[in-house]
Amino acid sequence: MMKGFRTFIFTLALSSSTTIYAQQTNTPNWFQHSVHVIGQQLNKATQRYTPGQNPRSVNPDGSVRLADYKDWTTGFFPGSLWYGYELTQDPKLAGQAKRFTLALDSIRYITNTHDLGFMLYCSYGNAYRITKDKSYLPVLEDGAKNLAARFNPKVGAIRSWDFAWLHYPVIIDNMMNLEYLYWGAAQFDKPTYSSIADTHALTTLKNHYRSNHSSYHVVDYDATTGNVISKKTHQGLTDESSWARGQAWGLYGYAMCYRFSKNPEFLKQAEAIAAFIMNHPTLKVDKIPAWDLDVHNAYDLDEDGRAPRDASAAAVIACGLLELSTEVKNGAKYVDYAEDLLKTLSSDKYLAKPGDNHFFLLKHSVGAFLYNSEIDTPLDYADYYYLEAMKRYAELKKLTMK
Repeated sequence: MMKGFRTFIFTLALSSSTTIYAQQTNTPNWFQHSVHVIGQQLNKATQRYTPGQNPRSVNPDGSVRLADYKDWTTGFFPGSLWYGYELTQDPKLAGQAKRFTLALDSIRYITNTHDLGFMLYCSYGNAYRITKDKSYLPVLEDGAKNLAARFNPKVGAIRSWDFAWLHYPVIIDNMMNLEYLYWGAAQFDKPTYSSIADTHALTTLKNHYRSNHSSYHVVDYDATTGNVISKKTHQGLTDESSWARGQAWGLYGYAMCYRFSKNPEFLKQAEAIAAFIMNHPTLKVDKIPAWDLDVHNAYDLDEDGRAPRDASAAAVIACGLLELSTEVKNGAKYVDYAEDLLKTLSSDKYLAKPGDNHFFLLKHSVGAFLYNSEIDTPLDYADYYYLEAMKRYAELKKLTMK
């Protein structure tokens, strides 16, 4: 996703990632090692996988689950290549990022999902942000139009799913796709896109959040009246539990919404969510959450696989905290927490060795535990947000290169 960063502070020569890694001067050892692994893994992945069939996760039998252009995760691998290029300045990654991005052109015609932000903004959006090549804009323009068309003013939110068994479902994940609309409002002179994003965030704040600032996953609305029909946590332990990645989506989403809108309600909510996460009693020393923050009520938090950790949630939390740190006076505490998360994700426990893990970067993520889907596996969006967080961290810490 494009983040509107200041000019990235790395001053890099266009050479191989291995050479660049050796040139680093004032970066921590753990960060240097991670950049080295990132360059190797992503380059090898581009040789293994085919544009339009992007690596999503690893199946229980050891085969790789692939994502075609209609899959909600399909934009993450091209986006990872763009972020990998920024971190390593390896020109091979830039070329491959373009190749894998252009294979997703047909997403511009998809109208039946809110995930267009994940699908297009992470791929084409990063492509345009980095290259300023206007040939990426027509696809982005079509996708933003289709996303905005899913907004219902009576409900005050963008419809997430088109499942027949729900009336008008809105999921917390949808907060992440609002950035596409905020950006599109300025890029395509469509101020209504910003109004839609603001309204969706306010509706979500009103109906998704509990008094302790934890979030439901799904709120189902009556499309004709706008009334709430039900509140569920589809991917969490129970309807009233705190699904870890859902809390992360909300944190990131409200910090981002504040950056664009400057609505103080959004900043207040982002800080409240951050406090809920950072002070949650079930988080262990390494701060990597289990797939649901309340999973201790039914499972032991141990290493036997009954309550696997979710590196994807940790990576999104790190991104959200780094975003939030730039908007408040006491931002250092958020940077410090995010740094702890990134150090752990960059450790041998979570970061793959070069050549392993089917060329994914991170191990130990969870897609949907209760549905026996993608448990303790690499996930493409875990890698994507890990890379984004690493880039944000490097900027904030002013890491430099020769």
